[in-house]
Amino acid sequence: MLFDIRTIVGALLGCYGVILVITGLAHYTPAEEAKTGGINVNVWAGAGMIAVALAFLTWVLLRPVKPTEPLRTEDQPAPPE
Repeated sequence: MLFDIRTIVGALLGCYGVILVITGLAHYTPAEEAKTGGINVNVWAGAGMIAVALAFLTWVLLRPVKPTEPLRTEDQPAPPE
């Protein structure tokens, strides 16, 4: 589960989302409000990224990767049937 690409993508999106939310809450100036028409874009984009990260991590937990059966070499006996 640790090296599944969904885990890595979910963790990165979650980290960036938290950073955007903190930035939006701590540094929302009137100049930025004027640029965006009164919408705190950093908070909304961060919340969206956190939501997608939670979806990825939920996906990993609900549908884990199942290891495949190892390949048999010539010196290994065939499994009993």
